[in-house]
Amino acid sequence: MHPFLAEMLGTAILILLGDGVVANVLLKRTKGQQSGWIVITFGWAMAVYVGVFCVAPYSGAHINPAVTIALALAGRFPWSEVGLYLIAQLIGAMIGALLVWLTYKKHYDEQNEPDLILMTFCTQPAIRHPLFNVITEVIGTWVLVLGVLYMAEPDVGLGAIDALPVALLVLAIGLSLGGHTGYAINPARDLGPRIIHALLPIPGKRDSDWAYAWVPIIGPVVGAILAVATFHLLGH
Repeated sequence: MHPFLAEMLGTAILILLGDGVVANVLLKRTKGQQSGWIVITFGWAMAVYVGVFCVAPYSGAHINPAVTIALALAGRFPWSEVGLYLIAQLIGAMIGALLVWLTYKKHYDEQNEPDLILMTFCTQPAIRHPLFNVITEVIGTWVLVLGVLYMAEPDVGLGAIDALPVALLVLAIGLSLGGHTGYAINPARDLGPRIIHALLPIPGKRDSDWAYAWVPIIGPVVGAILAVATFHLLGH
């Protein structure tokens, strides 16, 4: 499989299962309605596991622009391929969000809370404060990327490790740090589905909150840069 297709597929699986569990918990009349935060965080961890497991042999399974940028900064991934990976990840995230909508179409038709509809696509803060929202995303992504750098073998990337440690890392981040912003920790994970939310004809939906959209882009990128700096400061 070509790395572009692998990153697109892996990210689509990530969003399909990740946004899928959010839809299952938040939308009306689903089997999982109101099953809670533990279900959401576990579902996202398993989404990471499946996405990484499926495509790691073909692309290294970054499935996250912050990870791609971090590996390039650390000298473990060629800068010449960064743009290709970022485009693939964004397209994959959009595909995954579209598949979630198709899966839960009848439930979206019955949902009359616009904020909940939006939250099944992209992140929303529990308390809106741009500075602290960004800080939270920086810290969460710093933990993610630092963990990935320690797990990955040099010059190979995520393909060098099993998918389970990364999934457990994302589970820990969600349980411990996810309650403020919904832990995007992945610019494509938020931007791709937000674009799909804006495009889809969902009854009763609200605007896509583009005023907040920069937070889950800038925060993870800054967090990734700081994680690489920390990694190097610690002697790597």
